[in-house]
Amino acid sequence: MKVVIVGGVAGGASAAARARRLSEDAEIVLIERGPDVSFANCGLPYYIGGTIAERDKLLVVKPDLLRTRLNLDVRVRSSVEAIDRHGKTVRIRDLASDREYVESYDKLILAPGASPLRPPIPGIDLPGVETLRNLQDMDRIKGLLDAGVKQAVVVGAGFIGLEMVENLVRLGVSATVVELQDQVLPPLDKELTTPLASALAAQGVSLHLGESAEGFEKSADGLIVRLKSGAELPAQLVALGIGVRPENKLAVDAGLDVGPRGGIRVNEELQTSDPDIYAVGDAIEVKDVVLGGPTQIPLAGPANRQGRIAADNIFGRASTYRGTQGTAIVGLFGLTAAMTGASEKALQRSERPYHKVYVHPGNHAGYYPGAEQMTLKLLFAPESGRILGAQGVGGAGVDKRIDVLAVAIQAGLTVFDLEEMELAYAPQFGSAKDPINMAGFVGAGLLRDDHPQIDVASLMALPPAGRPFLLDVRTSKEHAAGNIPGSVNIPLDELRSRLAELPAAQEIAAYCKVGQRGYLATRILRQRGLPAKNVSGGYTTYRHYFPEAAVD
Repeated sequence: MKVVIVGGVAGGASAAARARRLSEDAEIVLIERGPDVSFANCGLPYYIGGTIAERDKLLVVKPDLLRTRLNLDVRVRSSVEAIDRHGKTVRIRDLASDREYVESYDKLILAPGASPLRPPIPGIDLPGVETLRNLQDMDRIKGLLDAGVKQAVVVGAGFIGLEMVENLVRLGVSATVVELQDQVLPPLDKELTTPLASALAAQGVSLHLGESAEGFEKSADGLIVRLKSGAELPAQLVALGIGVRPENKLAVDAGLDVGPRGGIRVNEELQTSDPDIYAVGDAIEVKDVVLGGPTQIPLAGPANRQGRIAADNIFGRASTYRGTQGTAIVGLFGLTAAMTGASEKALQRSERPYHKVYVHPGNHAGYYPGAEQMTLKLLFAPESGRILGAQGVGGAGVDKRIDVLAVAIQAGLTVFDLEEMELAYAPQFGSAKDPINMAGFVGAGLLRDDHPQIDVASLMALPPAGRPFLLDVRTSKEHAAGNIPGSVNIPLDELRSRLAELPAAQEIAAYCKVGQRGYLATRILRQRGLPAKNVSGGYTTYRHYFPEAAVD
């Protein structure tokens, strides 16, 4: 058996290593266009910022080690130029000598990855307008910074863009962010990104949201970034982080099926439309675990698993890839933002029914020093309670909870299962009622009608005359410091004695800071025959939606 693998890094290198573990006799050829066959591309911004001090730490494995330990035929600085499916050969160009030659294969694995988008904007090829995909890009950006960049513009506020911003600020560079959407970190729902935008502003980062770069020009001091609004931003470095596109030219030229967004189409065994050619990693179209349709989600974890699965199938081990759910995380100035499964935006686009709840717990017991608050948003099916997606933002502990919820989605669990989850507890690690349990309690209470709710977005979308009676059950001091406009303040501890002040027929929407007192108020009112709902997540969620809200 002769296996040729096109591309290294996550998918290709994993496929090669797995193939060797499955067969000592196979001839395995790994072809990589760049000089580094396996490197930690997720760590590139952190070497630029100095958190990772040694460049070699980013080299997961060097070509010589793959040759000696795994007996792989590794060819770096080599580019596969074409595939001859009928002859089962690939044409390879040695980039050092420009010599071309033909290599045969029994099975071919495509792992070319995805390339950063560089749209045809005037001046986009000027020196100093950079993307970050590999170690060579990293070296070039670091060289510019070492030469004395004072101002940088990051175009795109996605995961890579925000990581770049954090590391630029760490170096003392004045950073500006330009993002086409009206929020940072577009994969998340907008209200979950409010703390991130606040953290960026607190660090002196200038945000231009709902904006786009229309052109780049040379200037006496470096570059000028022209925005659609007419604004001009000075910079000595422009970092583009506006997305990636699959490297699909080989597949297209060979006549393999690709999806409408360019992803190479594969089946569950990761075979392309040619049964002797497999494809893995950022170049392929995958199944959305929650929504069921095709999607493209470039992540390292799925790429590694796909590489293993492709090798398994080539060597006769039945193995399938069940899909990608998009579990992702980013750190920003001490905050963590993470997600898994479907976002509310994605559910709305797919017209999939859902419920949502918000909780704002601490990462561990409040009486133990150092507790940090987080916001968790849980999305679940209205009938079954099956978890569809989750997002979190806050301090410590967000990663742990999103990981638990990612497993819950994979296992098909419901909000009722979250109520019963038994998780590790000691005061420095969590609470007896973990944030996961709390999200389950709130979601299950909603489905049982023990805890009817109205979410902030639905509440504020109503015309003022059509809204429920807004009842703030926080203390008078809390109410005076900020409240939802139009609300009436009756503290929870006074509620039973002041029921006569409430309308008998009008629906009541009760709220507190995070939802707990609002829930208690709702239970009191409903048992008194008053139609009451709790505002999900309380005033804290309201401020996520309306961060500049004024005191009423």
